[in-house]
Amino acid sequence: MSNSKFIVIAAPSGSGKTTIVNKLLKEKNLNLSFSVSATSRAPRNNELDGLNYFFLSKDEFIKRIENKEFIEWEEVYENTYYGTLISELENSSQKNLIFDIDVVGGLNIKKKFPKQTITIFIKPPSINELETRLINRNLDSDSSIKTRINKAKDEILLADKFDYIVENNILETSYSKVLELVNSFINE
Repeated sequence: MSNSKFIVIAAPSGSGKTTIVNKLLKEKNLNLSFSVSATSRAPRNNELDGLNYFFLSKDEFIKRIENKEFIEWEEVYENTYYGTLISELENSSQKNLIFDIDVVGGLNIKKKFPKQTITIFIKPPSINELETRLINRNLDSDSSIKTRINKAKDEILLADKFDYIVENNILETSYSKVLELVNSFINE
């Protein structure tokens, strides 16, 4: 872990961060390993435990908080927790670790590991566009989308605390910018 660099990609839900992270993971020269986050929410149809997230019950999540098993965690939505297990950092070996996490979690990683972490905020072009994306991906109820939009408004206010802000209007353009930032950071 000591030689690893940490790449934090954070954004409001629906901004495209997971798509960008998945593309980065295919770049062999970056030597990246994915940090699997833990969550207390239920898996979506295409998600697998241990691959996309570690899916924990709310009680199990809270028990692990009490046992100090998280490097960072947050109640992102009411009764829905997300966090990074310490074991994910310990298992990173000689790879650089990439985090696809919430905005506050990303800032907390940077606070704990300032020299070995780069933080990149993926900004949606607008709140209206973000809402359209959330509706079109067809994963959330109307009330969940409303909650995510309200959360996004707060998260966007934290963007200036990140090392870099990349607006995701055109995916390939945004990805190229992120790739350039990550490549420079890893090779500095």
